[in-house]
Amino acid sequence: MKRTSGFTLIELMITVAIVGIIAAIAYPSYQNQVKKARRSEAQQLLLGASNKEEQYILEMRAYTNSFGDMNYGSEGWECGSPPTECSNDYYDITITVAAGPPPGYTITAVPKGTQAGDGNLSINSAGTKTGTWQ
Repeated sequence: MKRTSGFTLIELMITVAIVGIIAAIAYPSYQNQVKKARRSEAQQLLLGASNKEEQYILEMRAYTNSFGDMNYGSEGWECGSPPTECSNDYYDITITVAAGPPPGYTITAVPKGTQAGDGNLSINSAGTKTGTWQ
């Protein structure tokens, strides 16, 4: 009798089960890392806009609520349309200006879509950050 080589059905099923278990553990971790990366990108935009606000007040003697006035935007973000908003698929970012005295601003990132459970992020003219910053 000639013996054939190959995989048995049991060996194949064990391999499929192991791959399934690894995927069940790895996928949620991957999703969490993607969420953190998107949050980090929004934080970078908030900090950049805050820096632009500080430059703007030095030049114009007032804060602005317009990304268009600051000539600010970032790759992958649609900023300045409407002028007070900057957004991508995961966050809407707005600037609110307080006339004062003293004048101030708050820049807020509101999550949307798959990022919705992430919570709002904000930074104000005093440098105070709220939300889950990394």
